[in-house]
Amino acid sequence: MAKKEKTIKVVFFEITPPEKAIVKRFLKGNFIMEFYPDKLTEENAHLIKDADIISVFIFSKVTESVLTKARKLQLVTTRSTGFNHINLVAAQKRNISVCNVPYYGENTVAEHTFALILALSRNLHKAYTRTVMGNFSIEGLRGFDLKGKTIGIVGAGSIGVHVIKMAQGFGMKILAFDVKPNHILEEVLDFSYVSLEELLSKSDIISLHCPDNEQTRYMINMGNIGLVKKGALFINTARSGLIEPSALYHAIDTGIFGGAGLDVFEGEDLMNEENQMLSKNVSLEHLEAIMKRNILLRRENVIITPHMAFDSIEAIERIIETTVNNIMQYLKGESFYKVV
Repeated sequence: MAKKEKTIKVVFFEITPPEKAIVKRFLKGNFIMEFYPDKLTEENAHLIKDADIISVFIFSKVTESVLTKARKLQLVTTRSTGFNHINLVAAQKRNISVCNVPYYGENTVAEHTFALILALSRNLHKAYTRTVMGNFSIEGLRGFDLKGKTIGIVGAGSIGVHVIKMAQGFGMKILAFDVKPNHILEEVLDFSYVSLEELLSKSDIISLHCPDNEQTRYMINMGNIGLVKKGALFINTARSGLIEPSALYHAIDTGIFGGAGLDVFEGEDLMNEENQMLSKNVSLEHLEAIMKRNILLRRENVIITPHMAFDSIEAIERIIETTVNNIMQYLKGESFYKVV
């Protein structure tokens, strides 16, 4: 008599109906699958009490307290490159493996980066707002050419390299700062590695493409914001923790930044909770973050998008496919994108 295959329970959080359909298309086998649109929190951690595997996105906080609720948990797979929302020490202590999706949207995020740059450099957002109100005046909408301008790429990894290639197509001069410079790449792609200080002082556009960790947290701060070339555009499609909030607001207020394109920002995880604020205890810190964001939203030289740089049809499919591959490779005991 054939041995019955063990059933594996996989619980997905922060998942949309289209993503659910892709998971079901890729994940075949003896699985019980549960899907929740909400993020995983300490309040709903009972949903993973008998899960073998959980899949989350960046707004789920996989804390030690959450992990203690999962008696059978073997694997946490995040559908993101970053994994600072997961307590790796607590996972390792419980022999729970953690994996991520390191490569999925290099071109996708780079394209969104240039969408923000072009919107700011040619005042597209202002023009759109005017025209929908029936005003077709071009007064005050004059932009500037990207050709000949200097772009500073902070983090010349896979996404940063795609931004470099796109910048070349616009005829821009390119500076890069990275803790692990690749000088062969520097020669082939015709850009220059410089210090962060030199990049800040010489760039007409500054674009961030780093992970958020102890080494990069607040790498742009009140101590070095004064080095920035007056009027430079600031683009952040990476992580809000790369720039100190007070430095960001100061630079926008004083004109150090001539404009900002932000796909990530302080307090972004509260966006979906604002409608519930009357029925929840919200800290003063969170209220301040929301208020500052709302002030930024009213600035004509600031464009905020809701953490969507990664979100293209093709990228989402690649994320789900890699996540499923991580799960299958883990269960087979084969190589996967393991963090711990």
